Amino acid sequence: MRKILLILVGTLAYMSLYAQFTTGTTGLLNMPTAEMQRDKTFMFGGGFLEKHATPARWTYNTFNYYINITLFPWLEVAYDCTLHKAMKCDPVYGCGFWVPSTYGKFVNQDRNFSVRLRLLKEGQWWKYMPAIVIGSNDVTTRPSDDSSTNFSNPKGTGNGFWNRYFIVATKHLIFKNMGELGVHLAYVYNRRKDYPLNGPAIGTNFRFSLPPTSFINKAVNNLNLMAEYDSKSINCGFEYSFWKDYINAVVELNRCKYFSGGIVFKLHLK
Repeated sequence: MRKILLILVGTLAYMSLYAQFTTGTTGLLNMPTAEMQRDKTFMFGGGFLEKHATPARWTYNTFNYYINITLFPWLEVAYDCTLHKAMKCDPVYGCGFWVPSTYGKFVNQDRNFSVRLRLLKEGQWWKYMPAIVIGSNDVTTRPSDDSSTNFSNPKGTGNGFWNRYFIVATKHLIFKNMGELGVHLAYVYNRRKDYPLNGPAIGTNFRFSLPPTSFINKAVNNLNLMAEYDSKSINCGFEYSFWKDYINAVVELNRCKYFSGGIVFKLHLK
């Protein structure tokens, strides 16, 4: 059995995925980073979202699923769906909107697109230069009764629940025979009154790179620890890679106590 386990762990490679499964994009847990996937990387996944990990629209626990592709080394797009329950008194539609027989059941979903554009690569022009990315989640939606609002919804009604805009910088530090520390600093913004985002976010992650001299070291090298302040709350969690980085488990503790978790699959299309 020990030999089988050693062979299994030996097939695992150093993890390269940074998957923010809550929005279906590259990032930490709830905050963005300036990391990018390899060119032509296709990701799909989803998971369980505890209500504290979602915008104010969700007063209950829910689930999401998404697809994501890095079209070029500097451009990533994603399509994410988050499930809605029928509620007797809905936070958006009010009381009596849903058919009573559907109360408490998942009957609809919120759909949104995200885009990330890298402006600078890490180390470009200067060895200490951080990577810089700009982007947006829920970039195309707006309230149905306001065709002039193209970027965010100040009323806090209608669509655009996940809407935010951001600019983020990332820098990595290498610790020989220990691992890699990522430091991420962002500014996030939207105009929603029900879920306002307008402030700095800061986060860090550490991915182990221990000498592969033992079963334990090889297993630990697939672990990515994360902590962040996403401009609203302090969160912590981790990713773990199975079968190289084709299958990845993500665990988030929002406010360091409320559990969310998901699975991310990744394929390289070239």
